[in-house]
Amino acid sequence: MIELAARCRGLVKDFPSGGGFQRVLDGVDCEVPLGALTLLAGPSGCGKTTLVSLMAGLLDPTAGEVMVLGTDIGALRGKAKVCFRGLNIGFVFQQYNLLPALSARENAAVPLVINRMPRGRALEKATELLGRVGLAGKEDSLPKNLSGGQQQRVAIARALVHSPRLLLCDEPTAALDAASGRTVMDLLREVAVARDRAVVVVTHDPRIYDRGDRMIRMADGRVTATIEDKGAFAAHEQGEIA
Repeated sequence: MIELAARCRGLVKDFPSGGGFQRVLDGVDCEVPLGALTLLAGPSGCGKTTLVSLMAGLLDPTAGEVMVLGTDIGALRGKAKVCFRGLNIGFVFQQYNLLPALSARENAAVPLVINRMPRGRALEKATELLGRVGLAGKEDSLPKNLSGGQQQRVAIARALVHSPRLLLCDEPTAALDAASGRTVMDLLREVAVARDRAVVVVTHDPRIYDRGDRMIRMADGRVTATIEDKGAFAAHEQGEIA
């Protein structure tokens, strides 16, 4: 059995900038174990979103290696990458990215429809998962009629409906109040963390640190620390740990 959901080695990512390039990731080494919720923390602009986008195969690395479930996702191209991502990876965006003309049920079913599951079965599975995330009775609601916390739950259901082994969440609590943010994190732990699955949550919100199992700290495009002791998360944020 593969023990790691993701492993990055010497990961570099450059973006074009003013006729040259800007280095956003500069030699990142990190690991994401199965069976845990890993927090990816650090100040805005330090490269957290870029790192999870590379893990998701949404971006290609400039240099280095991204192994996801034993596969070099950076080496996949075209349809092979789309198929691998569709089978193995879920992504929760900060701004939900729900389709406004679709109901909660239809939004949650989108990955299954893309994977060519018959529409009726896809809607059944979406309905079941919406119930698990606390949205029973809201299946036919449009996004505009849902609160921010409810929309984020639909987004989580959409990311989980195809049973991915790696769930990547980019600031999933940033637009939520403290109570809703903790509820979303509890929900991620309940429905997405298992022995053969892993969750990565990008955050700079110390209010949710106690929901994580481990933390990868970043600054200026590099990993500065990997912390396995939950009691040390907040202290490290305050600069109390070297």
